[in-house]
Amino acid sequence: MVNHRPRALAAVMTTLALTTGGVVAAAPGHADTSALDAQFEATYQAPQQYPNIAIDWDVPITMSDGTVLKANVYRPADAAGHPVDEQLPTIVNLTPYTKLVGALAEAALSVPGLSDALVKVLAKADFSALGMSSLSDILRAVPGGAGRTFAVDPNLVRSGYTQVVVDVRGTGFSQGDWQVFGDREQADGAEVIDWAAQQPWSDGKIGMNGISYSGINQLQTAERHPAALGAIFPIVPGSDLIRDVAAPGGALGIGFIPEWLAAVDGTKLIPDLTALLTGKFDWTWLADRAADPLTFIDTVIAALTTPSVDQIPPQLYSVLNNRSDLRQAWLGHPEQIQVPTFVYGGWHDIFTYSSPQVYNAVDVPAEQKKLLMGDTYHVTTSAGLGDPGAPAPLDALQRAWFDKWLKGIDNGIDRYSPVTLWQQGTEQWTTDDSFPRAGMDYRRMYLGATTSGTAPQSRYDGSLAAQPDGPATVSVDPSMLTMCSRDAIQGTAGLVPEPDQCAKDARISEGAALSFTSAPVDRPTVISGPIGVHLNTVLDATDGYWTVTVNDVAPDGHSTVWSTGQLQASLRAVDESKAQRSANGDYTDPYPALSLDQRQPVVPGAPTVLDIGIRATDGMLQPGHRLRLDVFAGNLPSSIPVRPLLNESGLRTQHLALDPDQPSWINVPVQADSGW
Repeated sequence: MVNHRPRALAAVMTTLALTTGGVVAAAPGHADTSALDAQFEATYQAPQQYPNIAIDWDVPITMSDGTVLKANVYRPADAAGHPVDEQLPTIVNLTPYTKLVGALAEAALSVPGLSDALVKVLAKADFSALGMSSLSDILRAVPGGAGRTFAVDPNLVRSGYTQVVVDVRGTGFSQGDWQVFGDREQADGAEVIDWAAQQPWSDGKIGMNGISYSGINQLQTAERHPAALGAIFPIVPGSDLIRDVAAPGGALGIGFIPEWLAAVDGTKLIPDLTALLTGKFDWTWLADRAADPLTFIDTVIAALTTPSVDQIPPQLYSVLNNRSDLRQAWLGHPEQIQVPTFVYGGWHDIFTYSSPQVYNAVDVPAEQKKLLMGDTYHVTTSAGLGDPGAPAPLDALQRAWFDKWLKGIDNGIDRYSPVTLWQQGTEQWTTDDSFPRAGMDYRRMYLGATTSGTAPQSRYDGSLAAQPDGPATVSVDPSMLTMCSRDAIQGTAGLVPEPDQCAKDARISEGAALSFTSAPVDRPTVISGPIGVHLNTVLDATDGYWTVTVNDVAPDGHSTVWSTGQLQASLRAVDESKAQRSANGDYTDPYPALSLDQRQPVVPGAPTVLDIGIRATDGMLQPGHRLRLDVFAGNLPSSIPVRPLLNESGLRTQHLALDPDQPSWINVPVQADSGW
């Protein structure tokens, strides 16, 4: 029976862009990207095959362990609202944010004329004159396609797809305990795919879509190779979840993780009032919520309150020990994915580390995988897409991807440029055959004591040069100035916009930094790929916390952060099985173990060598611009050490030894004909 819940539930939550296509130039040997973008958007905007949508609410799906998940099933319908008889491809979205969000979004998108009007308003939102561009970007995510790719896309359904939105176990109206990407939850993904393929309305070809959590479980499901899964479209997905979010550098991100857990734990307690009123309430759901009301909140509390390492409770220890079952479940294996995969990421997203890694690892022919990296934070995902000169919105690209790999339509998406990147420094969309770009040459640039004369605002103004100099010992303290920074926005997933003086210029936060700046380049100079930093440090305590950023410095002194990295000093052990090095032997990705069982307390006063990885980036230094490395003693509020490690560091002054005999350097991927 088809049951349409009242449209009055819908507040305006999300909509799609109906904007002109991008004009991005194609990578050599590939189809004209701008023409394809225009084609994909025109196809998406055109009148669709079916006029209506029929919805089956809270369809039960029983897992192999007896737990019942609840799904909303959206099917194309005729003019009378009856679901069509054709067997069609199916798109699955697994979400912890409750199906109610998708239902409200679908209802809002169905209000005639309202969606288009809202899109036009949001597309033109510009707060840059007020110095709040990051607020504009939050609003521009809607016309960029984030709304309809979050859960259900009515336009996709009307074009001839069934969409199934499922509450992850332990969330929404589904039974069970929320596992937060545990093994059982991952197994559910594959079982849901099998279930969808066997339904009478399905032709057996299944795709997956969704943002963030729903992108992560796409990867995890694809790694299990369910036979019916034909394509995935993960948007800002994570794969190495500890390295990405939970403990980047061995820290707890107070700006994101606690609030996120509280939000999911809160919404999972919302009961199905419709079922209660109709006498169909799921009492097993209630018992499960009573048994597990606040998943992982006890772990967060322990992380913030446990006074010493030897008092860490088991649940927190499992998060901080990479040999635990939990940590192993959180470690993705994208090299096992063998279905067409389109990855969207952002240079300042919380999952920036994983997005390029996933693209490079997926085991499919080149035409079956794509990478699109925007100039975005997590909640500004897709901002700018659909603008002139930009790729098509995500909803149009998603439709093209599924049309090709599930319906077999030759629409050219396989000939789309393999890699499409927002290039920092040029502030333009570019394409290439690979990321990192070909032709990069890793080279050392040494941190030196010679004053650059470009950073009077910094705690220390040093140099980056081809040869080390010194000796000198320079010191830096933890500071609240890092609250005014791009890192602060990234650490809160972009939920807290900051003024442009913080978001687009690092000079305020550099008051808490040791800055090392290169000579200006004399020609456009491309930097593309991950970056390694090697520091010779000295601490006054048994632990400390270091953060580094790579910046583009303009002739007028404007300092723009391109990427960042961080490390807890006692968790400096490198996992050589996962670390990457350049041809010169230096690390490009010194993969930290981030594990208590490999912890190495610091000897106060003794030199301690640290290798810190900076997330991969892509940018061009314009003539007259300089490269800068900023070094901080902390990263509030983006990340703080868990309490036991924070107590050992004591928020004390940290030191960097600039010694030509034991130099510090940055290993940077730069084009061979650089301007240095």
